[in-house]
Amino acid sequence: MEIKYLGHAAFVITSDKGLKIITDPYATAPDLTYGEITETADIVTVSHAHFDHSNVAAVKGNPEVLSRVGRSVVKGIEFKGVASAHDDSGGKQRGGNIIFCFEVDGVTVCHLGDLGHRLDDKQLKEMGRVDILLIPVGGNYTIDAKVATEVCDQLKPKVVIPMHYKTEKGIPGISGVEGFLSGKASVSRPDSSQSEFKAGELPATGQILVLKPAL
Repeated sequence: MEIKYLGHAAFVITSDKGLKIITDPYATAPDLTYGEITETADIVTVSHAHFDHSNVAAVKGNPEVLSRVGRSVVKGIEFKGVASAHDDSGGKQRGGNIIFCFEVDGVTVCHLGDLGHRLDDKQLKEMGRVDILLIPVGGNYTIDAKVATEVCDQLKPKVVIPMHYKTEKGIPGISGVEGFLSGKASVSRPDSSQSEFKAGELPATGQILVLKPAL
């Protein structure tokens, strides 16, 4: 399977058979200037209803939209929607957030959305094994570099792909990716927006992969 980073918190996950999942499609705005999403998908996951994570209308192909907690099976893929919060006060400031975990071609992917806190035991149990973790690291609206590191320690994924951090096109008021990368040994920065992954060929421990936004 292949993961392509569009920008912000939006990824395209493509199975070996060509099924496409898009996570948290954003809408462009004066303060969010990644290119418009024009991808086609079979499934779209939405962690919460804010404009920069829920622009389902941009996705072509009449996809099925997942924005609910619990287990769902869509086009043969089982999704686990895990309830969480967009802040560290139980959602009182910014509301709820849904973590989505799903398996594609034997590889378990977890998209944390705009997670705002460390995970509790119930959430960790619901999420289960995580091979590839898509994690916000920019702070302010989400967990920051320190808490993101703690969440990685909680989940122990094989591959970590940072998202939702400051770039020339990203939203203001958040930090860049460097704070999260500081002090970490296994960091890869390919000159690419995408990477392929195969079950049985993943790193043994947390490899951090910094993909370039495609848009």
